[in-house]
Amino acid sequence: MKRRYWLVLGGCFMFIQSLSQTVRTRQETPFTDQWQFSKPGMEWTSVSVPHTWNNVDMQTTKDFYQGVAQYKKEWTPDTALRSKRVFLRFEGVGAVADLFVNDKFIGQHKGGYGAFAFDIAPVLKWGEVNTLVVKASNESREDVIPINHRLFGVYGGIYRPVKLIVTDKVHIAVTDNASSGVFIRQRNVSPTQATIDVTTKLENKRGRTENAVIETTVYDAKGKLVKTVSNTVAVKPQGLQHFPQSLSLLKPHLWQGLDDPYLYRLTVRVKQNGVVIDEVSQPLGVRKFEVVARKGFYLNGKPYPLLGVCRHQDWWGSGSALTNEQHAADLATIREMGATSIRLAHYQQSEYFYSKADSMGMIIWAEIPFVNQVSGKEGDNAKQQLVELIRQNFNHPSIYVWGLHNEVYGKSAADYTTVLTSSLHEIAKTEDPDRYTISVNGYGSMERYENQVADLQGMNRYYGWYEGKTPDLEKWVNGLADKYPDHKVILSEYGAEGNVYQQDEQPPMKFDPVNGQYFPEQMETRFHEIQWGIIAKQHYLAGSYLWNMFDFAVPLWNRGGIASRNLKGLVTFDRTMKKDAFYWYKANWSKEPVLYIADRRLVHRKQATTAITVYSNKGTPSLTVNGKVIPSFKQGTTGVHYIFDSVALEKGVNKISVRTGAAGNTLSDEVEWTLE
Repeated sequence: MKRRYWLVLGGCFMFIQSLSQTVRTRQETPFTDQWQFSKPGMEWTSVSVPHTWNNVDMQTTKDFYQGVAQYKKEWTPDTALRSKRVFLRFEGVGAVADLFVNDKFIGQHKGGYGAFAFDIAPVLKWGEVNTLVVKASNESREDVIPINHRLFGVYGGIYRPVKLIVTDKVHIAVTDNASSGVFIRQRNVSPTQATIDVTTKLENKRGRTENAVIETTVYDAKGKLVKTVSNTVAVKPQGLQHFPQSLSLLKPHLWQGLDDPYLYRLTVRVKQNGVVIDEVSQPLGVRKFEVVARKGFYLNGKPYPLLGVCRHQDWWGSGSALTNEQHAADLATIREMGATSIRLAHYQQSEYFYSKADSMGMIIWAEIPFVNQVSGKEGDNAKQQLVELIRQNFNHPSIYVWGLHNEVYGKSAADYTTVLTSSLHEIAKTEDPDRYTISVNGYGSMERYENQVADLQGMNRYYGWYEGKTPDLEKWVNGLADKYPDHKVILSEYGAEGNVYQQDEQPPMKFDPVNGQYFPEQMETRFHEIQWGIIAKQHYLAGSYLWNMFDFAVPLWNRGGIASRNLKGLVTFDRTMKKDAFYWYKANWSKEPVLYIADRRLVHRKQATTAITVYSNKGTPSLTVNGKVIPSFKQGTTGVHYIFDSVALEKGVNKISVRTGAAGNTLSDEVEWTLE
């Protein structure tokens, strides 16, 4: 006879089958509802997770709340769980979290971007009300990276999902840095075959050695079984144990980025007496990455340009507490523009985002928040966050490189920063020998002590913004190519700020990029027209990443006419407006047809003669102004860039129209400008 129990967890029903079970696999249940929230001086209020307390103040003022706040939840665990292991897994809490269950301290996690999991079964009261409390703090600390809020704000709160995980006492590890417990490596990848090595980490809390079968199965994208391998193992009752397996795929369907992001599914099952007692599924994208000096990035042996953007995770009004729909919207916007790669700056981002990148075919640069400033006390935490980043995201085929630091500097080869970066590189290569590492410098000089300690060297260059003139980028690239021909270098950031609510026919040539309050959109547009024109023609850089895809919050900044904002995005913070520079890159990068009149928001004009800029990736555009054809133009910095000089405007409303293509297959765009 089978006895069945129905268990209510966090507002969701979970089915538990006991005694003569046929399936005893893990149960994972959202644990996001019916939380209470309070910070000093306020009453408890009901919230749902994801939640942040900084979704308004951190985006509008430097006087945002940083400190401790609390979350509380009551939950009654069914007595049927007595024989199970019960874990709480938090995907992200900003930035230091302490968990208490029934007033008993369970554990602490330092770092606002990685997941963590705690076993709470030993302190639970079965069949009774249990009280869970999370104390979260986003106050800057010298021992937790990032150590300040200077380049971006660290939002406080349980801002990513929480789930309850129930397993058998013999199970695939849950608390191995909150990883999946399954680690997939690939060897000898080609169109004819690929070797897949799988390591499964098991725990046994039954108090005696248990025999079990580990069965690893690969399914194709339609769910059809492709390959299975199984081994009988003895799982000892002490320590986390590693069990390797290997299988070969013949004529694998390769993961080919945006062109064909094909995913297999790999499932590891743990069985006893023919019964599945635990299982974990992971994505499997069969691919091979390679970066070749002076040639660039290769995917499965073929050139694959890294047309990159950087992404911060926050949205206006939401902070970092985003829905999956918001993450998906960001990815769709990036994809629309034609980007092939994303640098997830400067921290581990949503698990959903990495998974969507896998299925979309986006190439990902993942990194830790060792950024901007060094305290000398953050070493242990930087190492911890790197291990978490790698183990939690090990199986995502989209990730090609682990970022070790951004713009932190040393004074000698034996300096703290240099030595720590070297240690981070060794950790990354030990944890994951198959992917690259990268460190990022903001000076553009290869001779820096903290450089050349990773596989790849990233350099942030802001010519025409923080230093020099915009065209100086070309001289810098050529200089590196001549002096360091065998180095693998990526332009990890370049960009300029643009406020869509500031428009100017003659944008200023002299300005203060740090304290200035006037950054008209035309400054950003002209900057990107010049710099992408340079980047597109060179062959030395292995890839480039523009800063940034979206405007984002920097609570300690006040520049460009909007407080607490970095305006270097190509899309506004609220995601409602794509700037001219967005369409510049879309015309250059995307396979979709683009015809676009730039400077379109500059609707009120004072100059009777103007230049009209058009982006077209579908042939030479035909421009008319007030019905009159403008025949002459000059080619700009790339083949999609058309500039019609010295166009006369009439007083009052002017209708500017552009068209390209033959009958039945035309594109058109139109704006109206008023000459005052």
